[in-house]
Amino acid sequence: MTNDPSARGSRSRLLKWLGISGEDDTVEESASAEIANFRDPSAREIWLPAKRRLLGKVADFLIDHDLEVMPWTLEIAYDYVTGANPRLAQLILERIEESQAITLPWLEQVMREEKGDGTAEQLVALMSRLEESLDDFASTTSSARNATSEYGAALQQHVDDLEQVSRAGVVITELATLAKAMMHRTREIEHDLNESEQRAKALQHSLDEARRVADEDHLTGLPNRRAFEAMLDKEIAVAQEAGESLCVAFVDIDHFKRINDTHGHAAGDRVLKVVADTLSRISDARCHVARHGGEEFAVLFRALGPEKARDRLDHAREEISERRLVNRATDMPFGRITFSGGIADVFAYASKSDALRAADEALYAAKQSGRNQILLAGNHTPPLQDAA
Repeated sequence: MTNDPSARGSRSRLLKWLGISGEDDTVEESASAEIANFRDPSAREIWLPAKRRLLGKVADFLIDHDLEVMPWTLEIAYDYVTGANPRLAQLILERIEESQAITLPWLEQVMREEKGDGTAEQLVALMSRLEESLDDFASTTSSARNATSEYGAALQQHVDDLEQVSRAGVVITELATLAKAMMHRTREIEHDLNESEQRAKALQHSLDEARRVADEDHLTGLPNRRAFEAMLDKEIAVAQEAGESLCVAFVDIDHFKRINDTHGHAAGDRVLKVVADTLSRISDARCHVARHGGEEFAVLFRALGPEKARDRLDHAREEISERRLVNRATDMPFGRITFSGGIADVFAYASKSDALRAADEALYAAKQSGRNQILLAGNHTPPLQDAA
């Protein structure tokens, strides 16, 4: 350290300006050492506490709402606590304010509505365009093949007439030869067109099969959510034209998470199939059942009022609840399998969305008021506690 008095005076003034008083050289040297050792904090030191706070908020969200830790639930929790998805955050806040549970099925529905099944929709759009092109091709091919056949028949008649002329000269003979060649080529074209038409029909059959697979839930064999939405639009139009009633119902298996946690997802899939098979038995030309997602099913009742629709669905509920299923893999009983449901009269609401929301709220009320029951929209009291 320098012994220059002026330098020591400058350091002393600096230390005083920094709030560090020094009466002797020892204190002054200590303060100088602190200044010399001072460094800017690293990025890690700045951001690490913030990251920990953020992760804590994400964990609190999942724990508070009893949500499983999965990639997509972590993404939802992050978007909510950071505000990265304002619409999602608003929907969650509204549901919390209404004292309704933030459940996995509800989040799945929100995310499907938010993002949409883009891949499936693009596939269906491509299949539709290809199907239109195939229809045009088949029509054009059929017309061309018919015209070629008619032309070939007429040409054959002309060839026969030419060959029957006894005094035909060289020119007529050459014309007859040329006509024969044209007729042969015409028949080849007709054969090729016929093969193309058959290939187009085979491709159309494959497209029909692909469309069926795209509309089918692979586990239960029921129509999937996308097919249900298309079916709902169709049934609304048919019911309106015929002056018939139309009811929509949502059905959810009670305590399904407990089944998966206790017996495993493979056993849970078997329970889903049993419920799907039972619901399928009430379906007919005017009653359609679909798997809406997770452990939730959707049912449409045309030409049935809400009361009769509830009776029909309640019969399936009783059939399920009276069965005693056993996990064949472990010989452990599943216990009593039940489901809850909510039904709404589609035409009693201003829009299709309002009717679906009413049926979903009736389902939620059935869950909160004890489960294993079917409630009609508008005929239940507001829920008082969370349901699962």
